[in-house]
Amino acid sequence: MAKNINTLLIHGGISEDETTGAVSIPIYQATTFRQTELGKTKAGYEYGRAGNPTRQALEALIAELEEGIEGFAFASGLAALTTVIMLFKSGDKFLISQNVYGGTFRILDKIFKNFGVSYEITDTTDLKVFEKKLKEDKSIKGTIIETPANPLLTITDIKAVAEIAKKYGVTTIVDNTFMTPYLQKPLLLGADIVVHSATKYLGGHSDVIAGLAVIKDKDTAERLKFFQNAAGSILEPFDSWLLMRGIKTLGVRIDRHIENAQYVADFLKNSGSAQKVFYPGFKDSQGYEIHNRQASGAGGMVSFLLSKEHSLNDFVKNLKTAAFAESLGGVESLVCHPASMTHASIPKEIRDKIGISDNLIRVSVGIEDKKDIVEDLKQAFLKSKI
Repeated sequence: MAKNINTLLIHGGISEDETTGAVSIPIYQATTFRQTELGKTKAGYEYGRAGNPTRQALEALIAELEEGIEGFAFASGLAALTTVIMLFKSGDKFLISQNVYGGTFRILDKIFKNFGVSYEITDTTDLKVFEKKLKEDKSIKGTIIETPANPLLTITDIKAVAEIAKKYGVTTIVDNTFMTPYLQKPLLLGADIVVHSATKYLGGHSDVIAGLAVIKDKDTAERLKFFQNAAGSILEPFDSWLLMRGIKTLGVRIDRHIENAQYVADFLKNSGSAQKVFYPGFKDSQGYEIHNRQASGAGGMVSFLLSKEHSLNDFVKNLKTAAFAESLGGVESLVCHPASMTHASIPKEIRDKIGISDNLIRVSVGIEDKKDIVEDLKQAFLKSKI
């Protein structure tokens, strides 16, 4: 019988050591394993890059949480996505959402194009445009979407995109970092592959860099397993253990993130210091009904356009509780300037075209007292007035 997600976060995958009964999987800090004879091993492990018991427990956990056939753990979110892209070949093309993490754009634009893999940025919220591109360009073999997207939190209909993609033999890859399987399960909506920067909400404590991928069909899983081993960007045992420990509290953390983010978003909307606020929890936000169909919460991310009456630099340097820093999804509140940080690798003309303006601020709302977060923003606004 299927367990509730909050139970699976703690007891899913391989949650207990079979040898000792330990309820926390041990850190098997071993690079190699004794083989009993030619071609035979004690428990299926040969060399740490090919497989490790601690990493396997994590991979089993994320597979169960996302309801896929197999999970894979990598040294970072970009390592996970890079290895997934390796499943494709020269001449293949990707359609990517207008708002995606800058690192996703960078590996396609600066690395994979050198190997004949191309990309095109499109508005995946416009299903007619999306299908038209697939119909006209037979070289498109994959689509990479984020929803809510980074950093404008635009919503793409996963089920509709996946259905259209399947008609044309296109693989749907969803970056589920912002939502996590606690709020959204893309594979159940028709996506083929899910990736995570597990550094963010899954880890949750800003102390481990990791990436995860989950596959829902056996053949693709076998191919990705081969590439994971061959390319070698695997997650180390200690980091795997840290990530499992973080996942155990994902539910209680996400619930607080959502409560705080709604409070912060409401404040920003009425503050007079934000020209516009982007948050999936607002009923008048783009894709609100779609998001509510495919996800069970608005998440902990809020973005806004800083009013021209404020100095951007004075605002960020006067933050006290929130840290002006890269990344997101940790227990602490983080404020980011996408144009110069997470999305700096995207040329300015493209950023301007897709709405990542120079006065855009992204807030990863932490789990501190929500009143303290708002008070911090208030005093930073006050000290940054021109």
